[in-house]
Amino acid sequence: MSVILAIESSCDETSVAICNNGKITANVIANQTIHQNYGGVIPELASRVHQQNIVPVIHQALLDAKVNKNELSAVAFTRGPGLLGSLLVGVSFAKSFALALDLPLISVNHMHAHILAHFIDDPKPAFPFLCLTVSGGHTQIVLVKDYFDMEIIGETLDDAAGEAFDKTAKLLKLPYPGGPLIDKHAKDGDPLRFKFGEPQIRDLNYSFSGFKTSVLYFIRDKEKENPNFIAENLNDICASVQHSIVYILLNKLKKAAKQQDIKEIAIAGGVSANSGLRSGLKDLASELGWNIYIPAFEYCTDNAAMIAMAAHYKYINREFVGQDIAPLSRMEF
Repeated sequence: MSVILAIESSCDETSVAICNNGKITANVIANQTIHQNYGGVIPELASRVHQQNIVPVIHQALLDAKVNKNELSAVAFTRGPGLLGSLLVGVSFAKSFALALDLPLISVNHMHAHILAHFIDDPKPAFPFLCLTVSGGHTQIVLVKDYFDMEIIGETLDDAAGEAFDKTAKLLKLPYPGGPLIDKHAKDGDPLRFKFGEPQIRDLNYSFSGFKTSVLYFIRDKEKENPNFIAENLNDICASVQHSIVYILLNKLKKAAKQQDIKEIAIAGGVSANSGLRSGLKDLASELGWNIYIPAFEYCTDNAAMIAMAAHYKYINREFVGQDIAPLSRMEF
């Protein structure tokens, strides 16, 4: 039996979850709205808001789970990758909390946790499976052989898919975070109206820097012809951009599944909440006979429930760390 408190603070969400013997009984997330004023996450501001949020969020998680701090078995935290200042808040608090209560510490890789979020609810994928992890900073195709036996077989060489969504949204003068707004407008647009170039990248790797540039030039040229082009065509632009990004993502995933001869397919990360990606994956599953796994919306973006689930399996293996542990902005997979 184990009752694990987990802290996630890698970017701009302060989140705390409780995992009671493999079941998530609380998952509290405090979002930061201050970054909307700047069109992106400001690292210094993010770390300050984490400091303000972390105690109330921990308190609320314990209340939601109906757990007393003295009933805890371990304290888990995101070590990296992420913004160093933000990580430092979560890691420091976890170390102090564990020291005060004489509890073991569990260090979790944020990217592993996104994949292990699939083990929070049923149905759960069978090993081995492929997971397309797509977020603002990462785009990876991962071969998952066991809970912590994972291999990246394809990844972005430059910008991630989430960046392509957010930067396009900025070009369209949509407020931050723009990715969800592109998804919203895309639902009322024609996905085939405008064409954008598909990057020709070898093997299973991705690149979205050229795609972003093609969108930039497209909008620039169209606005020269018609200054109101964006306003008059916003839904179609969003639908076409989303269709192109999803096609690029799924085309490589389809290739990876064929190469690995695997039909157990999952998606994870913030962009896995995108309706176009979810719909496209379901269409491919019907066509190719895949068993697909799509996380609940609350487990797509950064959250502590996925950290707690990863920590649960580490707790079983008694994989603890000492008080000398430090956060890492970049962390080996």
